Order: sequence, then structure tokens, then C-alpha cells
Amino acid sequence: MQNIEAYQKSFVAYLEDFAKDREPVNLYEPVNYILRLGGKRLRPVLTLMTAEIFGAQAKEALNAALSVEVFHNFSLIHDDIMDDAPLRRGKQTVHEKWDINTGILSGDAMLILAYQLFEDYQPTIFQSLAKLFSKTALEVCEGQQYDIDFETRHDVTVPEYLKMIEYKTAVLVGAAMKMGAIVAGASEEDQNLIYDFGRFLGIAFQLQDDYLDAFGNPETFGKQVGGDILENKKTYLYLKTYELVTDDEKSEFLNLMNTSSVSNDEKVEKVKRLFNASGASAATQLAVKDYTEKAFGVLEMLNISEDKKQVLKLFGNQLMNRRV
Repeated sequence: MQNIEAYQKSFVAYLEDFAKDREPVNLYEPVNYILRLGGKRLRPVLTLMTAEIFGAQAKEALNAALSVEVFHNFSLIHDDIMDDAPLRRGKQTVHEKWDINTGILSGDAMLILAYQLFEDYQPTIFQSLAKLFSKTALEVCEGQQYDIDFETRHDVTVPEYLKMIEYKTAVLVGAAMKMGAIVAGASEEDQNLIYDFGRFLGIAFQLQDDYLDAFGNPETFGKQVGGDILENKKTYLYLKTYELVTDDEKSEFLNLMNTSSVSNDEKVEKVKRLFNASGASAATQLAVKDYTEKAFGVLEMLNISEDKKQVLKLFGNQLMNRRV
């Protein structure tokens, strides 16, 4: 077993070799651009780590790990177009740096490239990877649609939100881990268990992201703190606040979220005070803990050594306690 930095280093080297110049330049340059923008590389690292946990060498899972990362970045290109987002990881988004048509077409090419990366595996492994990939890709699209639908709905519930983040974010984390298990030839039971471990961790990760968006340190979080508040996003914090306050406070909360009569800084501070006073911020932190512990519960059933379970537990605790 390697440490996370070692997995990241070997993966980035492999990605750099993949992100080579190809023709036509205007199709592939945007692909290479977004792949090189960086990020935590969380999902491919999990693929490599899981492969080793189940007895394979990490290098055997590099194509599967790269497929996950290419797909993830494809979804980001299209998400940024839908959100009309100007920046991604502090740099211009693809559709801003080039144009919308280029963003759509380069994203489409990335989806195909992601599938192609399975072609060097043996037929049974290829089939398992492609089947999982298709299921996951469709669920990510469904999660994105739920997220879009929530923008115009005023009756979104906490269970609906949890389903949305499971599909939009968590299933890809679960799939990344299951791909590592598939490449390593793990049993079907262990493949499904490690998928659930990743899925629960993915939900915890997104809930922690919701919390850090409001209460994170702007110097370490990497995004504008309070961005979700300014966009009136129906995050877990938002929905728990609405669920926990009195009817009078509900009106005050909705008026505050929809107001344009105060400055952005004042709006963020007032909403954060309501998040705290209602108990929503504490409830969000508790939910992060609960989903992390659900993931740890799955570990007990896995047919791997105790030291490998501890590696996964340490990773989960680092995610739960992250500040970036």
C-alpha cells in the first residue's frame, strides 16, 4: 500500500502522457486544458488504492482510474456551460476560454475517450467496467437534472436532496472504488461492499462541502465562501434551516435568501447566523459524521485484512475532517 501522495504522483504522470497533442487541435486542446487544471484527483486515487487493497498492482488500474477522471472532467465542462460559470479551479472555464460549441463537442469527445480506456482490459473485466460506467454515467446525469429542477422548486425535501447528491456526486466515488476492485478480481460481494463504502463517503464529502461553503476558511477552501448562499442554492444547510425554524422564521429566512436590498457580505453573515441559531449547521456536521460511520460499518464486512481496513478508515476520517 502506498500513501495518497504516491498514488497522486503516479496518476498525474500517467495523465500527462495521455494528454498529448492531437488533431484537430481545437477539439483536443480544451480536453487537455481541463485535465491539467489540477484538483484533488480524489476519484482516481481511490481506484488505484482499491486495486491494491484487493491484491492487484496500482498500475493495472491506471486506465480505469483515468477513465473516472476523464468522465468527471467531461461532466464539469458541461456543468460549467449550464451554470454559465466563468471560473473552474481559479482558471477560465472551457466555454469561456474557447466558446460554448467547443465546450459541448470537447466534452462529448471526453465521454468517448473515457469508454476507450477500458479497451485494454480482458473481455470479462471490460464488460464489468463498461456496465458499471454506463449505470454511473446515467445516474450522474439524473442527479444533475434533479439539481436543475430544485432551482425552481420551493418544496424540496431533505431526502430528495440526499438522493440528488448521491446521484450527482457519490455514485462516482463508489464506482471509482468498485472499478479498482473489478480490476483486482475481487469477489462480487466485496465489489458491492466497497462501492457502498465509497457511496457513503461521497455523500459525507458533499455534505462537508455544503458546510465548508458557508463556514470554511476562504484562504484554504479554494472557493468563494458563501457562494451557495448568494446563489440561493437549496443545500443541506438551507433545507435543514427551513425544516427547523418556526413559521415566522421561515418567512424571514425566505425573504433574506431572496433579498437584493442588502450587500452580499451582509446577506451571507445573516444567513450563517440563521444556520447556526436553527441548529442546521450542527445537524449538517452530524450528518457528515453519520454517513462516514455508515461507510465504516461497511468495512467490517469486507474480506480484507485489518490493516487495510485501517487505511480506508484513515482516509474516511481525513475526508470528514478536511477544511479544503
